[in-house]
Amino acid sequence: MMTATPRTPAMGPTEWAMLIALSVLWGGSFLFIGIAVKAVPPLTIVLARVGIAALALNLVLRLSGQRLPIDGRFWVAFAIMGLLNNLIPFSLIVWGQARIPSGVASVLNAMTPVFTVIVAHFLTSDEKLTGNRLAGVALGFAGVAVMIGPAAVMGLGADVIGAVAVLLAALSYAFSGIFGRRFRGYGLSPLVAATGQLTATTAMMTPLAVLVEQPWTLRAPGLGPVAAIVALALASTALAYILFFRILTAAGAVNLSLVTLLIPVSAVFFGAIFLHEALAARHLAGMGLIGLGLLAIDGRLFAAFRRAPA
Repeated sequence: MMTATPRTPAMGPTEWAMLIALSVLWGGSFLFIGIAVKAVPPLTIVLARVGIAALALNLVLRLSGQRLPIDGRFWVAFAIMGLLNNLIPFSLIVWGQARIPSGVASVLNAMTPVFTVIVAHFLTSDEKLTGNRLAGVALGFAGVAVMIGPAAVMGLGADVIGAVAVLLAALSYAFSGIFGRRFRGYGLSPLVAATGQLTATTAMMTPLAVLVEQPWTLRAPGLGPVAAIVALALASTALAYILFFRILTAAGAVNLSLVTLLIPVSAVFFGAIFLHEALAARHLAGMGLIGLGLLAIDGRLFAAFRRAPA
């Protein structure tokens, strides 16, 4: 399954800005899921998330004058990408988050760059493991763990199976990033790619949710869970995946996976702004480690030091 594509360019200011924006959108998803999962079962949440997002993006696609392709090879790619990047990880994370705290889930989700670096090393020709990347991933994950604090370790005892589910979701994200590299050669806009992926996911998710949870038999959720699901669909899914495909095309799978190191930072700021939670010293220390990790993986700062005269 070795793939050969043009060498991935370095992350520029535009790519970093999009990565930070994506981390904010996906950071909010843990908050929204935490609200929704108290009233709605996991598969129904995932179906509502991808279904609403797919409807919204299909509408935007039509208004923009673009169309989904009819070539079968594109829809096979959409289905595989939807399976690896939506159906499997979304279901596992929601199921796992019903059993472990959202902070623990965000730490475990931050294993995505670790898995991506390893998978990319074996399955690609141009995203090989380097010292910078290995050091950067280690620093970044250490920063996430420091920022969450002892609660992350204690929370793992709540439900080991839930923790394993989130780790498997991170592994699925890693494979999706590698598979998604082929979209560079398809000539599809990020909007078309995101719409196709979410449309295919909705088609696969519908019979699964209907057979397992029979959503029409469920008690109607309150306004809070409904609002959380709508926000999850429109902000953390529809808009987020347009950014996802733009970053993937421009910067590659490994660079894209760095978003999972930034997501806990967004979660902490959401807590401080909306829940009036205080920023502790460990939060600032963790953010510093994450920043060093990102600089190590980017490599340009260390290259500048090496070029500097003695």
